Amino acid sequence: MAHNEFANDPAEAKDRNFVTALARGLDVLRCYKMNESALTNTDFSERTGLPKATVSRLTHTLCELDYLVADPRTGTYRLGAGVLQLGFGVLTSMEIGDRAKDEMTALRDGPNSYVTVAIGEQYRLDAVYICTKRSREDVALQMRVGSRLPLFDSAIGRAILVGSDEAVRDRAFALAAEVDAQTKVRAHASYEAAVVEYDEKGYCSSYGDWRPDVNGIAVPIFSPNGSLVYGLNIGGPSFHVKKKQLETVYAKRLIKAAEAISIRI
Repeated sequence: MAHNEFANDPAEAKDRNFVTALARGLDVLRCYKMNESALTNTDFSERTGLPKATVSRLTHTLCELDYLVADPRTGTYRLGAGVLQLGFGVLTSMEIGDRAKDEMTALRDGPNSYVTVAIGEQYRLDAVYICTKRSREDVALQMRVGSRLPLFDSAIGRAILVGSDEAVRDRAFALAAEVDAQTKVRAHASYEAAVVEYDEKGYCSSYGDWRPDVNGIAVPIFSPNGSLVYGLNIGGPSFHVKKKQLETVYAKRLIKAAEAISIRI
């Protein structure tokens, strides 16, 4: 059976108010990866670790609610309008893209036309982009809203962790431990190094840690009461976006932009 990062959540065992059926339905919706438009019940079963019979009931229910659309000819399902409504509702309620637009544009329009600027938030072991200002160049790496970066291996993920409270970090470490012991050790080491770097330089970095061809630096963004923590990053293909330029030209601009955006959140 495939490993399921969502199954057997400790919260389920401890919280009598935890609704397992709801959680499993959301697990199914989260199975779609970038550039995937259709999945089968077998795909869902393999990715969630749920029995096919359970998956069939879930997909039927999600279709009835317009979160999935079935294609009887191929036996596949695509995401429906209901999911789009949920997603746009979240983005609209945050409004962070509008509030950060000017600062992000100014960063993107700096001396290096290959940089991309983005804001992301944590979702389990990922940092998910919720708004972006894409590179002015036509490059292979084009990150979009919804793109996911590994929480402990990316600059933006490390910045989010550094800015988050202890409870959030402990939850992330627990999720890493559920993967395997090696991932747990690597997660702690990554976070500890990020704290040192942030204390010394005011930002977190990733030079080839996520992908060998990508460099980036990031800082946390805070709501006034500290309840919301996002990450703001700038980076791009390592061949064009060098470590030295990020640290000597963009770092101060990034920190200043984060301060301005934090005031507006």
